[in-house]
Amino acid sequence: MKKILILAANPTDTSKLRLDEEVREIENAHRQATNRAEIEIISKWAVRVDDLRRELLHHKPNIVHFCGHGTGDDGLLLENQFGQKQFVSSESLANLFKLFKNDVECVVMNACYSEVQAEAIHEYINCVIGMNYKIGDKAAIEFATGFYDALTNGRNYQDSFEFGKNALDLESIPESGIPQIKIRDNTKSLLDADAIYSKSNEENKMTGERNINIGSGNYNERIEGDYIQGNYYNSPQKQNLAEAAAEIQELLKQLDKSYDTNSYSGKIQVADETIKTLEKNPELKARIISALKVGGVKAFEQFLSHPAASFVIGALEDWQNNN
Repeated sequence: MKKILILAANPTDTSKLRLDEEVREIENAHRQATNRAEIEIISKWAVRVDDLRRELLHHKPNIVHFCGHGTGDDGLLLENQFGQKQFVSSESLANLFKLFKNDVECVVMNACYSEVQAEAIHEYINCVIGMNYKIGDKAAIEFATGFYDALTNGRNYQDSFEFGKNALDLESIPESGIPQIKIRDNTKSLLDADAIYSKSNEENKMTGERNINIGSGNYNERIEGDYIQGNYYNSPQKQNLAEAAAEIQELLKQLDKSYDTNSYSGKIQVADETIKTLEKNPELKARIISALKVGGVKAFEQFLSHPAASFVIGALEDWQNNN
């Protein structure tokens, strides 16, 4: 499993950024990717200095994506314990990533004037992307969308960078010259060649239909084998886990119609309503708890692609601990 760790910081004493929208578009790219089962998205908000070290140690990500404010020579802006800005120097960031050079393959600094930090980090990390000037919200979001659309579908880092720049051109955003890439091996990609699913590999395909009852109606899903590979469904326990996760995913989609999942409060509301609905369906809750015992919360994470998924996962962890 490859991991993309998103670190977001928008201190209260800085201008408001649409970081929710940026993370949402990265999650959308992952959700629509052919190879989504091979990739895990982890997002952390209101990041403080100590969080950098802890999240890297805990998750051991392959890609670190920072979204927030940059100030050039003064460094990146994270948050202090009061939610206000705290500067992190280029040298300290480079020294931190030096300690993770065997894990991290790519660092994306989607922040203004962050090329300075990219240059320093590149001493230890193969691919680092930074901005050589101030970049607007829309441009930052579009670049991230194009980059991760390509990357999660098997393109290498260099090509994905070009897709990100092209996304700006397609939208007639005149900032495509701002993203800058520092890369040594431009053939490297997030996914190994043998992890990319081949449509010609018939034995790894699976077709079929299943009906899922979520308590408020039936959800019919057609499975076309591009993203289900190997013998995963040969295990009844793993099939139960996948189907339980699919029911949660469909419920999240239904709730999208009632709440704005671009906002933090909207995500909380969707997650709260999801858990309430599951609590009212004892049979479904029992199946989810049973699936958790087999695969754990981490196994659920690879099936849930939704802006509110991390909040639902937190509730599932409570269920697992209490049962």
